Amino acid sequence: MRAVGLTEFGGPDVLHVVDLPEPHAGLGEIRVRVRAAAVNPADSLLRSGAAAWLLRDIPGPYVPGQDVAGTVDEIGPGTVTDLAFGDPVIAMVLPFLPRPDGTADYFGGGYAEHVVLPAGWVTRAPQDVDHATASTLPLNGLTALLTLDQLALAPGAVLAVTGAAGAVGGYVVQMAAAAGLVVIADAAPADETMVRKSGAAKIVARGDDVARRIRAIQPAGVDALVDAALVGPQVVDAVRDGGSLALLRGNGEPGAYAAGAGRGITVRTPFVPDYAGRADRLAEIRRLTEHGVLLPRVARTLAPADAPEAHRLLEAGGVRGRLVLTSALAADGLPKRARSRT
Repeated sequence: MRAVGLTEFGGPDVLHVVDLPEPHAGLGEIRVRVRAAAVNPADSLLRSGAAAWLLRDIPGPYVPGQDVAGTVDEIGPGTVTDLAFGDPVIAMVLPFLPRPDGTADYFGGGYAEHVVLPAGWVTRAPQDVDHATASTLPLNGLTALLTLDQLALAPGAVLAVTGAAGAVGGYVVQMAAAAGLVVIADAAPADETMVRKSGAAKIVARGDDVARRIRAIQPAGVDALVDAALVGPQVVDAVRDGGSLALLRGNGEPGAYAAGAGRGITVRTPFVPDYAGRADRLAEIRRLTEHGVLLPRVARTLAPADAPEAHRLLEAGGVRGRLVLTSALAADGLPKRARSRT
């Protein structure tokens, strides 16, 4: 099996096409023929070595990729699923997750011809959505959903979102508005129309002083704020006493920061692996997409061999939507016959 991986940590150029043993679906597992894999900041963390501690017991080469869309092409023995061979599916992948059977095998990342996952991690793709677009949904969608689940705001509450033009921030705005929250979002002038279309009721200019601008239109402070832009601890000034602040980077990750929990403010750090295997939440992402709540965006598709360029573009910033690696690693078309390891 071919994949895009790395044997040493570093800049984008450490990524290259590698040959790996072909994985097969085991007990309770499904194999997905990957048609598209979105490129996320989490992939840069893995590639650069910032997440090396998660890989310390895993032999290389390391394959990034936490978002995939494709088709079911193998169902393991004893697997309970309503999916069938050839069904279009989406899944979130954790490259550092060991397989539960205790073998030395790891699931590996999504920049590959195939990924094998527990059946509960895979759900049917939204109808009428192509593979590239569908691949942008799982990781960012689940992150946004987990964030809002943790904040547990009632309809009518006021939520501020920084980084509202980005992938996670955009999904937070869309879900929040659909749930009846009043959303104040930041945006550059070129992004204002898009952010307003996402459901923001009010828009402020982005930047380090965004908390002051939010307070100018919400003097009492917002009920909660999601700092998807990683503005820094000063954003807490926009939150009312007793409100909530959601930070999307944990301790030790680039861009993370400590926010004081004074004034009775609750600080939450959503950790998306907590929703790994939550088939109900992944199905909710599908439902929201089919109902037009989530508006996935593809910035550009690239061949797997161009993964270094995709990482350079992502790290340069300013990308609206997701960069996606498409399935040039193998011939187009489904296998000639269904395969089941029963």
